[in-house]
Amino acid sequence: MATLLDARSKKRKDDELGGQMSFLEHLDELRSRLIRSFLFVFVAFLVCWFFSDRVYNFLAIPVQRALAEAQRRELPIGGLTGKEMILPLNSLKEGDTGRYVFAETTKIGASVIPVGTSVQARVAIDSQGRMGVFTDEPLYAGNTIIPKGVRLPLDFSAKPDAMAGIDDKLIVTTAMEPFSLYVKVSLYAALCLSVPFLLWQIWAFVSPGLYPHERVYVYPFIILSSISFIIGAAFAYYVIFPPAAKYLLGLGQDFRLLLKADDYFDFIILVMLAMGVVFQMPAITYVLARIGIVSARFLLRVWKTALIVILIAAAILSPTNDIPNMLLFAAPMIVLYVVSILVAWIFGKARTKEAK
Repeated sequence: MATLLDARSKKRKDDELGGQMSFLEHLDELRSRLIRSFLFVFVAFLVCWFFSDRVYNFLAIPVQRALAEAQRRELPIGGLTGKEMILPLNSLKEGDTGRYVFAETTKIGASVIPVGTSVQARVAIDSQGRMGVFTDEPLYAGNTIIPKGVRLPLDFSAKPDAMAGIDDKLIVTTAMEPFSLYVKVSLYAALCLSVPFLLWQIWAFVSPGLYPHERVYVYPFIILSSISFIIGAAFAYYVIFPPAAKYLLGLGQDFRLLLKADDYFDFIILVMLAMGVVFQMPAITYVLARIGIVSARFLLRVWKTALIVILIAAAILSPTNDIPNMLLFAAPMIVLYVVSILVAWIFGKARTKEAK
């Protein structure tokens, strides 16, 4: 009877301490978590491979716009009357004529039209009742002739500033580089999609060292961390990177800009992943505050040190050395630190063995 009571007492104590594992058991648990994480990322990679071209085009948009803008020559609108103005394509009406300029190399049937080629064009209604812009004269393309009346590739819903420049494409220098680039894009996309599962595996590895009531924080942690990662990556893509790319490419206006696709994607993916990690600050603070490791008072006490660390991190992460772009990195970190203080103040409590 005494032995049974001692066993129950030992089991209760192990439950309160979150269980104890030997060193070899920890290694075995780590190996198991790593294998599961690798398999999940591999499956996600196979899925992302089928969409790698779309991911590439999405990530290339900021630099393509910045590259086109850096190579454009800005001229004021003016002419004979002084009332000339740029109009959108949807202002065209049937019978209007003009010259169409191919902004990029285009294949029409068996004919390849070089970039910069122009042809007289007319707005008309085709046999199916759709309005479009058609060639109004024959166009000689190499050994072929494009006859009058061929539809030209125009998007009537496009905005006047939506047309990219003629030299906005990134370059590759080897035959294998496009393949390796798509592999890299697919891998990083798979890692982003795997963030919730990877966070779950990390939590499952450390949870044996926590008290039972502390393990219930896994769901808020995973949800907050996943959302924070997405917000951080989106913030880098939409807010931080466009002005940084504009500034960097603006410095190269005296040069012919030829950007390697591989270098660019290493750069933008690093920035997005870095900001995704930085935006984890409130989620991590939530967990640490709930289990009593940090408190709002502690975060307030070390705010000066935290500010210095934030400024150093912003200087390292920022792709430029100008103050405005560095502040674009530092500002969200400072806001996140303030949010973390509020999170610690709301959810913080002393660490105890009993659930409250």
